[in-house]
Amino acid sequence: MSLDPRTPVIVGVGQSLHRLDLGADGLEDALEPAALMETAIRSASTDAGLTDVPTADSLRVVGLLSWRYGNPAWAVAEQLGQQPRELAVSTMGGNSPQTLLNATSRDILDGHLDVAILTGGEAWRTRMRAKKAGVELDWPKAPEGLEPVSIGTELQMNLQAEIDRGIYMPVQVYPMFETAVRASLGADPDEHLVRVSEMWARFSATAARNPYAWIREPLTAEEIRTPGPRNRMIGSPYTKVMNSNNDVDMGAAIIMCSVDAARRLGVPEDRWVFPHSGSDCHEHPNVSHRDTFAATPAVELGGETALRLAGASIDDISVIDLYSCFPSAVQLGARSLGLDPFDADRPLTRTGGLSFAGGPWNNYVMHAIATVVGDMRERPGELGLVWANGGYATKHSFGIYGTTPPAEGFRHESPQDRVDVLPRRELADPTHAAGAATIEAYTVMHGRGGPERAIASCLLADGRRAWGISDDHSVRTALLTGEWVGTEAVLDAEGTLHLD
Repeated sequence: MSLDPRTPVIVGVGQSLHRLDLGADGLEDALEPAALMETAIRSASTDAGLTDVPTADSLRVVGLLSWRYGNPAWAVAEQLGQQPRELAVSTMGGNSPQTLLNATSRDILDGHLDVAILTGGEAWRTRMRAKKAGVELDWPKAPEGLEPVSIGTELQMNLQAEIDRGIYMPVQVYPMFETAVRASLGADPDEHLVRVSEMWARFSATAARNPYAWIREPLTAEEIRTPGPRNRMIGSPYTKVMNSNNDVDMGAAIIMCSVDAARRLGVPEDRWVFPHSGSDCHEHPNVSHRDTFAATPAVELGGETALRLAGASIDDISVIDLYSCFPSAVQLGARSLGLDPFDADRPLTRTGGLSFAGGPWNNYVMHAIATVVGDMRERPGELGLVWANGGYATKHSFGIYGTTPPAEGFRHESPQDRVDVLPRRELADPTHAAGAATIEAYTVMHGRGGPERAIASCLLADGRRAWGISDDHSVRTALLTGEWVGTEAVLDAEGTLHLD
């Protein structure tokens, strides 16, 4: 078939990983995030078969946390010695790399860009070491007034009522999703934890084979689920290695262009991988308003949309990378896409996930895309799927990839209007929620000294949701054994959780 010269294509991918050579303070060879991104970009250029980094119309950086450049795209451009006509940065969220790629595909298709460099990087491990050592980093900042173009839409994901109760961290919310998912399956808590840890052990094994993974020492299921000095409990039922690992210094990059530009640059066609389709959407923004913690309907609709646009079904997908910040995210995403998260014969990660491959804040999925692009080249004619997630299983972005050009060109849609009309719950103020309630999800947060605080999402008789908190030793201890979802509890006017 005739190929539209405006068809977007990925021509090069690169990844970087930097481990400090520990010296007096462990910072002698520290690299700033822009340097990690530069390394990944140069690697992507080599991957494309080019002798140098191509001149980009747009340099697009995933929003980062380990350094406030003001304009991170400027810092990367300085490293490369380029002056792109557009310097852009994404909004925050783990969905951002795929959202950025979807937006770039559309911009290339519409003729706004010919060549774009997408990149992201974090030096959080270095930043934390510097803080511990009392060292002031002298990394650069962009000149005043040099603001980047913003790509993406910010989403307010925390109600003040949640913040006031101290419920605003993913390490608190994802364990609650886990208990809700477990109860929805009618599974025994201990047996379910074994299955989850076996799933996570398969992720660990994948990371062990990934040359760009941060942790390449495989862990057994028993090692993963068993608390210990190096694997303490964080938010029950999750031990440390069941949480995303942000203590990394990593970068990734993707070079995209139009087919016309790829030919002009001389990129061999065996390096080309096409984005076939994409979709972006989000759940009800605040977890307090979700209908249930045991399902992600926006994942179902977003995945369905991306697959339909690619003319494929989930059974046509041979390579999959699902966002994997916590085990519950994988389970929610997989089930919404029609996959069995516990099926050992159908891998759901190509990197090893955020616990083992590394969770460089918003940029994990750029590493996932880079890995899937390599897979596609090795499996011509097949299709790959990437699901990116931001927030509390809140923001979702999907991409379908393959070496064969898409029959109808790159296509993108958002099913957001269908998501917005789905059932939602109202959040009751503690003073109006006093009395009997039913626990629907819960966790016990741990410090280094042991259990510290119990958090429970409860449903009232009228269907509203209410949060219950307890620092009481007996409550914390009770919630660590058995199944409490579906159990009657009592909330007082302060929102304190009491168990009968």
